[in-house]
Amino acid sequence: MDRLVYTSMTGAAAAADRQSVLANNLANVSTNGFRQELHAFRAVPIKGDGASTRVFAAETASTHDDTPGTITFTDRNLDAMPQGNAYFAVQGLDGTEAYSRNGGFQVNSNGTLVNSVGLQVLSADGAPIDIPQNAQVALGADGTITAKIDGQAINTVGRLKLVTPTQDQPLKRSADGLFRSAAGDQMATDPNARVQTGALEGSNVNAVSTMVAMIEAARQFEQNTKLMQSAEQNDKTASQLLSMN
Repeated sequence: MDRLVYTSMTGAAAAADRQSVLANNLANVSTNGFRQELHAFRAVPIKGDGASTRVFAAETASTHDDTPGTITFTDRNLDAMPQGNAYFAVQGLDGTEAYSRNGGFQVNSNGTLVNSVGLQVLSADGAPIDIPQNAQVALGADGTITAKIDGQAINTVGRLKLVTPTQDQPLKRSADGLFRSAAGDQMATDPNARVQTGALEGSNVNAVSTMVAMIEAARQFEQNTKLMQSAEQNDKTASQLLSMN
């Protein structure tokens, strides 16, 4: 069978993978602090006899867009947005420390501080943050959490763990949508990181451009599928001609 079927197959697989990434980005267009995933491919020439006229489509390392999302001012005392390139530390569903820009915090039924998707928010010492019952909670610019119960003095209950990735310590997106250290270890608290209270960072996904990219990926998939059908038809025609001889 002609090599066309293999080259078009890699193109179709690449288009399907890109469509999946774009669909996930679009589904999170309203998720606080979401950073869109970037998916890229490269052309790999096929080595062999004759002219190198055909190439495979190979996936490059996926990354994410660090462009900040839009700011929404809420004036809510438990809403916070990390400034600069800082991230909040949370506990992932797998029990490991992960990082997120989602600053929509709330206190769950157990009195633990969680974000809007229910993940426990971690303190500077890496532990969950417990909030006293019926307390009025406030966040400081440095991530300090204070609680006040009627008739009692203001009490500091903890400080948010804020980390800032660098070129030497970058973050890598995990399958659950959270970020983790590329080296696989826990990042150190950044004492200089600050948050803006009463505000939330939205997703940095542009819905219109993402939908246009999804249409392009669908067309690329269809085009490569037609090429595979052409290769199959060519193979059948060649077999018929050989049978006649």
